[in-house]
Amino acid sequence: MEARVARFPLPVYGRIPNFAGAEKATHRLIRSREFINARVVKVCPDSPQRAVRLEALEQGKILIMPTPRIREGFLLLDPRKVPASAYSHASTIRSAFRYGVKVKPWDLPKIDLIVTGSVAVDLRGTRLGKGEGYSELEYAILREFDKVSDDTPIFTTVHDLQVLSDTIPRLPWDVTVDVIFTPSRTIKCLGPKQRTKGILWDYLSEDKVREIPLLKEIAEKRGARVA
Repeated sequence: MEARVARFPLPVYGRIPNFAGAEKATHRLIRSREFINARVVKVCPDSPQRAVRLEALEQGKILIMPTPRIREGFLLLDPRKVPASAYSHASTIRSAFRYGVKVKPWDLPKIDLIVTGSVAVDLRGTRLGKGEGYSELEYAILREFDKVSDDTPIFTTVHDLQVLSDTIPRLPWDVTVDVIFTPSRTIKCLGPKQRTKGILWDYLSEDKVREIPLLKEIAEKRGARVA
């Protein structure tokens, strides 16, 4: 970023960008009623949300992390089964595989709060990710098995520069966020929000399903036809 707010890993292109002030944005998020009351929190595995994952573990919450590209499904980290001295390591995606357990989505506990990363987000809560739709697929998979609902709050942490006043067009599979946390602001998004009711098989190619073994497994369970 020209404003020099990007942090390692660099370059930021093709990833959810890490940003200066991610910890301040996290501090705002963890003071929210939704985070305080949550027992199970799903947090994306991206770098700027590492502080959220660490806070979840330190505050005794069950942490759900999707594996990269959902190739190996979801990881569940129970802070009671992780040494407190290892929480910082466990909050990284590499060490999460060591301290967490792989769990099929139908065996996960119900999720109380979702925290996702964004490349950009508008004031209505429409977000842009890396462009491959994994965050939306994660939500759809969890919705397929009633682990989330329309009422499950979805938060994002971003730099102020990533909040757009212009409107981002919505696609049928998009899932909006409810609150945006930046280093300097807490922004409640203006409705209407959008949630999918499950996996939109008509929009998934056979190649995408083959790329994600879990999707293939779910398709076989559901008897779904893939485009």
